[in-house]
Amino acid sequence: MNFIENIEYDHLLLEFKKVLKDNILKFTKQREIILLTLYNNPEHFSPEDLHALIKKNHPKVNIGIATIYRTLNLLENSTIVTSLSFGKAGKKYELANKPHHDHLICKNCGLIIEFEDRKVEKKQEEIAKANGFLLTGHVMQLYGICKNCQKKQIEKR
Repeated sequence: MNFIENIEYDHLLLEFKKVLKDNILKFTKQREIILLTLYNNPEHFSPEDLHALIKKNHPKVNIGIATIYRTLNLLENSTIVTSLSFGKAGKKYELANKPHHDHLICKNCGLIIEFEDRKVEKKQEEIAKANGFLLTGHVMQLYGICKNCQKKQIEKR
């Protein structure tokens, strides 16, 4: 981790400690490991994925899945993390410190591809303006089938 990234994490950690204090919760090593794991891994995680990664990287630290669910809920409510909902399959979480982006989501394997497209962003702003709507944010999730799953479907035929 370089100096700039360290400053960013230090700021994130201070923000997390404030959220904990505001919610009358203790700052624990387990909660910090959850935040640090999210920070060091830019993927989208289900609580179970996060639990498995923490167990792998911190085998001596005991963190229950309930602690992960509660901490993710707290982080999401405080806008430190965002989530993508997969209905009955649950949510996947990511830190909210990334620049704005949208998502392509494979309906077969759950692959998530982040993308940014200035033309799409501009068109959304134009649509909002044309309808007298002040756009303050959005979440775009496009669902489909990724290349690998398409290939597997063709091979099955």
